[in-house]
Parts: sequence; structure tokens; C-alpha cells
Amino acid sequence: MPDAPTEDSPGGPVADPRPLWRQLVPIALACTLVGWVLSRVDWQAFTAQLAIVSYPAFGGLIALFLASLLAVDTLATVHVYRRTVPDLSFRKLLIVRAASYLPSLLNHHVGQAWVTWFVSRTYKVELRRMAGATLLVYATWAGCLLLLAVAAFIANGMSITWVLLLLGSGLAYLILLAINPNVLARNRVLAPLFEAGVRGHLSAMAYRLPHVVVLFVGTWAPFLFFGVDIPLTDALTYIPMLMVVVTLPLTPLGVGTRDALAAELLARFVDAPTEAERLAAVAASTTTTAVALVVLEAALGLLFLRRASRLLEGR
Repeated sequence: MPDAPTEDSPGGPVADPRPLWRQLVPIALACTLVGWVLSRVDWQAFTAQLAIVSYPAFGGLIALFLASLLAVDTLATVHVYRRTVPDLSFRKLLIVRAASYLPSLLNHHVGQAWVTWFVSRTYKVELRRMAGATLLVYATWAGCLLLLAVAAFIANGMSITWVLLLLGSGLAYLILLAINPNVLARNRVLAPLFEAGVRGHLSAMAYRLPHVVVLFVGTWAPFLFFGVDIPLTDALTYIPMLMVVVTLPLTPLGVGTRDALAAELLARFVDAPTEAERLAAVAASTTTTAVALVVLEAALGLLFLRRASRLLEGR
């Protein structure tokens, strides 16, 4: 998780202390990857795909996806955070989570760090302990992804050995929680994990599953508008990879990394005679979806930022 804003920040994250060239590297990487993908496409097929899409229906899907994602993400997160902040309400966290979509435009983890800092500052909770609560959110998210991976392996008839290895890694973590070693449990950041224990983790995963399902469907469905027809068994394998890659702190919102990975994995699911045409359909989908998400997330973040500031000011 990225460094959280400092305690004396007046209303949000402080200015990025990194040199300008380091701040520009992710943008340059995103442009390079997108340029590499677009250099391989059939431009006539690319523009044809953009022309046939029903943008009202596509925009409605993205808006519904984002609204649903915000609701189920907030529900799962408030369940975890209430262990540390008992009086935190769903409505207030929803406001903060929506406002965090603005810093999330830089990267998913920047938005998570902003939420962590904001709740810590508003409710006077030690930042290290609040970071531990966010770490519990990450742990249950990883657990749900592990279950998706197991489902994918089973659906694709992969060796039971891989399934057992995945389940074994999750079981090892749960055993560590049950042992509750003092050297880890007394750490201020790790304490929320051990206080939740096995039962708390499983409960948090149950709340997190709807969020993962909405994210899965919202990542999968837009491809259908562009003729990228991915069967469910294959989607269980490839879509979680896209879900993870967009959160990597490499490029803003995963732009470029998502496009490159999708081009390599999903072109086979396009019914077109040439590779360049198949790549065009995938690229049209990922670039259009990225633009729609940036516009809607920026608008949502700006809309809720003032309301979040009022919470911080105690109004």
C-alpha cells in the first residue's frame, strides 16, 4: 500500500515528493504500452468496431457497474472498518469511498491509502491501526481471488494438484491466524488481522464476495459490445488477471497494462479472419472502457469530494 498522507495534511494527500521524471514514468509507460497495442491493430477494423457500438447502452452499463461497485465495495469495507471504528456508518464511508475515486485515478492503491488516512483523521484513530484495518480488506480481497482461481482451475479441468496448492496456501494463512503468534499479533499494523481471526476473515470474505462478483462481471461484460465473446470457463481464468493487473502501481488506472494483457489473452475470442482485426476488437474495448471509467470516476470523485471534506470538518 502506498504511503498514506501525513497527519498534518489539511484536507487530502500532500504533494507528490518524487522528482518530476519519476512522476512521469507511469504515464510514459502507459502511453508506450497503448501505442504498442495500437501499432498492431487493423485501423479500419478498429474504427469499425467503435462505430457500431451502442454508446447509450454501453455508457449505461459502465454507469451501473460503477454505482454497483461503489455500493458493494462500501458494504464490504464498512463491515471490516467497524471493528476499528464502531460508529462508522455505511453512508459516511460511501461518501469517502466515492471521493477517493479522484486519487484512485493515479492508482487503485493511492485511493485506498487516501481512504485509510481520511477515516483515521476523521475518527481520531491511530494511522498504523487504521492501516491494519485496510490490510484486512486486502487480505479478504486476496482470499476471494483465490476462490476465483480455484473455480477457474476446476472449470478448466486442471490438475487437482494446483487446486490443492491454492487451497493449501489459504489454509496456511488461516492456521497462522489461529496460532496467533505474539510477535505478530502485538504489531500495531498486523493486530487487526489477528483480532479478526479465522472467523472474522471468513465473515469479511462473505461480505467481499458480492464486490468481487460485480467487478468480475463489470470487467467481462464490456467486451461483448465489441465482439469479444469470452465463454464463462475462459472468463474465470482470464478476467481475474485483468482485475489484478489494473491495481498494479505501474500505470494510472492500469491503462496500458490492461490493454497489453487483454490483447495477448483475449484476441482468440474474436471471430475475425486476421490477427490484426482480432486485436482491433480487443483494443477498441479496453480503450473505450478506460475512457468511460476515467470520465465517470473523475465526475463521481469531484461530486463527493466536498461532502467528504465536510465530514472531515465535523459538519
